[in-house]
Amino acid sequence: MIRGFDHLAITVADIEQTIAFYRGVLGAEILYEEAWRQGKLPIVSIRLGANVINVHWEQKRLTPRAGRATPGSEDLCLRWDAPLEDAIALLESHGVPIEEGPVPRVAADGEPARSVYFRDPDQNLLELLSTVPARDGAGG
Repeated sequence: MIRGFDHLAITVADIEQTIAFYRGVLGAEILYEEAWRQGKLPIVSIRLGANVINVHWEQKRLTPRAGRATPGSEDLCLRWDAPLEDAIALLESHGVPIEEGPVPRVAADGEPARSVYFRDPDQNLLELLSTVPARDGAGG
């Protein structure tokens, strides 16, 4: 019986740039970073909320892996538990361009939501999705 995802794996071109982006912009916790830097682990694990993303570095081919593991091929939607305007302010404060949004969406649980889209250093498409109403009551 499947309970849910344990982790998602992405392939990146520059692992240091990925760590800096996810930690610096999104506040991710880097799991086991010291062990990875000491060569004791082959991957970096990033925790965002309750989710873990394992980062595979393009120059260090791991097996098994996806048949076409390529930097920039992912589309990840992350739940944002605050008004979307806070996410927009965070991205703007880090100079991260917003590709689209805010736009109305429907969350996986069927709740009405709004999203904003942007890209990580490898050009993976990232979406922050919020079901929290806007402070000013404005829609998407």
